[in-house]
Amino acid sequence: MSLTVPAVPHEPGRAPESAAEVVGRLEDTWRARPGLRGWLSSVDHKSIGKRYIITAFVFFLLGGIEAAVMRAQLARPENGLIGPDAYNQIFTMHGTTMMFLFAVPVMDAVGLYLVPLMIGGRNVAFPRLNAYGYWVYLFGGAFLYVMFFLNTGPDTGWFSYVPLAGPEFSPGKRVDVWAQTVTFTEISALVASVELIVTIFKTRAPGMTLNRMPLYVWSMLVQSFMVLFAMPWVASASMFLAMDRLVGTHFFNPAEGGDALLWQHLFWFFGHPEVYIIFVPALGFVSSIVATFTRRPVFGYPAMVLSMVATGFLAFGLWVHHMFVTGIPQLGASFFTAASMMIAIPSGVQIFCWIATIWSGRPRFAVPFLFVLGFVALFLIGGFTGVMIASVPFDTQVHDTFFIVAHFHYVLIGGAVFPLFGAFYYWFPKVTGRMLDERLGRWNFWLFFIGMNVTFFPMHELGLLGMPRRVYTYLPETGWGGLNLLASIGAVTIAVSVVVFLVNVARSLRVGEAAGANPWGADTLEWAATSPPRPYNFAFTPVVESREPMWQHPAELPAVEGLRTDVREVLVTTLLDAEPDSRHRHPEPTIWPLIAAIATAVLFITLIFTPWGAVIGTVLLFLAFVGWAWPRGKDHQEQLMIEAES
Repeated sequence: MSLTVPAVPHEPGRAPESAAEVVGRLEDTWRARPGLRGWLSSVDHKSIGKRYIITAFVFFLLGGIEAAVMRAQLARPENGLIGPDAYNQIFTMHGTTMMFLFAVPVMDAVGLYLVPLMIGGRNVAFPRLNAYGYWVYLFGGAFLYVMFFLNTGPDTGWFSYVPLAGPEFSPGKRVDVWAQTVTFTEISALVASVELIVTIFKTRAPGMTLNRMPLYVWSMLVQSFMVLFAMPWVASASMFLAMDRLVGTHFFNPAEGGDALLWQHLFWFFGHPEVYIIFVPALGFVSSIVATFTRRPVFGYPAMVLSMVATGFLAFGLWVHHMFVTGIPQLGASFFTAASMMIAIPSGVQIFCWIATIWSGRPRFAVPFLFVLGFVALFLIGGFTGVMIASVPFDTQVHDTFFIVAHFHYVLIGGAVFPLFGAFYYWFPKVTGRMLDERLGRWNFWLFFIGMNVTFFPMHELGLLGMPRRVYTYLPETGWGGLNLLASIGAVTIAVSVVVFLVNVARSLRVGEAAGANPWGADTLEWAATSPPRPYNFAFTPVVESREPMWQHPAELPAVEGLRTDVREVLVTTLLDAEPDSRHRHPEPTIWPLIAAIATAVLFITLIFTPWGAVIGTVLLFLAFVGWAWPRGKDHQEQLMIEAES
């Protein structure tokens, strides 16, 4: 089967190209430029996605080291390993790293790599913008850690509450560094969300109607819309905080008409949806893995999609449950209690659908599937404690204790990191062409699962015993020493599991078993591409006729004919039914996104130290964007011809 796309201008008398000729010309057209300049100017979504993933994982390791230092400090009473100032910086860096530099970026990174492959595309919608988003993210994270190593790391918590974070109680530049890091990461997240939304809506393979999209693609679409509505709030809040500190405004200063609670409202209106911004892509991971390892389509496709959409909506109605002890009216608190309990319903629907899928299939207990089972167990514990702290009287007792730390980590590690590790094992063959070792993978899983429970389950009891968060030491008379030591032993177990994973990756990259195109027998389009995928992803754009195209056509997919091979051309389809609409010329690799990101970094960093930074940075950024957008002669004329002919 083949479909017709908008006409391509053919050279008179030229015979149609054979499949081998098509592949050869595509290789020449889409391959990366050689050398360092080629690496810096790449706009391939797979290259950018891998950089995102590796960078985010490096930040994950740094955040884990910070967590290990905290657990070593708290392993026994009155420990003198580190002092209070270093501890404040470390726990702030840990939270900021994990929430802003790892959790959201790594979910976006996997989406930017996989979504174009899963929808049958050749690249993301705006390749240069995608590269710009990565460089901004890298510079923001690097800036934070450079300042931390210079003893100017933030020390007011990853939430940076005022008035503690205000100029009166936190002089110096530590909080300013945190505020600008947030700005860097939010720009990157917004760029990724725009990329994914437009890519999903307009570059799907012909026939991939909205009700045929993989559940993972749906999860990234929902997450991207959540980012668009959530991230501007924290970006605005961090800008207001920076203005209070640097230019003397009073957004959060009650003495001058400001309001300290305004910070909490702005921050948590972002902060609670962020938990689900991290969690919703994990639901997509789980659905993909469950379908593949049970050899069954996920039960209740419409219910799964609607439950993700419902989660996205309800996530914006829960933020005040972080503020139950701030003196808000009790009537208002009751509404947020109800919403906090209601959001468990969509998650329950999804767990029911996964159980029904497993029940009707014959599951294979490979490592990715083990991480899915671990996710279900751990997320249920986090969900149960979440319903508990939705109750105002109970939350009043355990607020700012280690009970909240335990709940938070069960939700985020159990609900997001476990599916993420399952996704690493599941898609590693597609990215690298080699399989991860199954035996080491099982060691990785069981050490992580046991270490997770040994670390964080005792923290529930510590919270009920009254141990507050964010303290760097405690007295022996409190009786908290034994449980803290147990939690620290669990942290060592988690660290060992991560080391096992790194050894597995390093070993498999060198001598791992060759994967082939579809080693798991999966059902979605990314497995139709080679492993690893070619620069152009698919020589011929596939045509989709069902939700499980690889199971419907295991040998060869039907494909579209007619796209040019001598330029970077992609097919644009209609939003609802994915019918061929037009052809679009993608831009060539360029160094300008990197230059624009450098100019952005100069703007944000110099603003911390001098108002002239606004002038210097704005001028540099303007010049960078002029260079980015400047028409390139012949390329510009060819694009105009393509648009006219389409």
